[in-house]
Amino acid sequence: MTWVNLTSPDQLNEIKSADGYSLIFKHSTRCSISMMAKRNFEFNWDVIPEDTKLYFLDLISYREISNSVAEVFNVAHQSPQILLIKNGDCVLEASHSDISAEEVAEVIAA
Repeated sequence: MTWVNLTSPDQLNEIKSADGYSLIFKHSTRCSISMMAKRNFEFNWDVIPEDTKLYFLDLISYREISNSVAEVFNVAHQSPQILLIKNGDCVLEASHSDISAEEVAEVIAA
């Protein structure tokens, strides 16, 4: 699996209107907890179905997009944070040590 860098507000519209599942990983490049959460997620992400688009948001470089993510999907800003989007709605939100590729896979499988 590979990340799609989330760098444009237009991509949020694509995620919002996409059928199926998309995942957004909000990451702070200045935070060791965020680095660890990302590494743990990537270590186990092979359990997530391959047709799930994985978006990576560097929230330091793209703070306005990070703010838009919170607004568009009606979630409180956290870092690190994952949002699992299904058909335009956030169906799973997790942050810090609660970020889990296995939980993402379970929600998709349900």
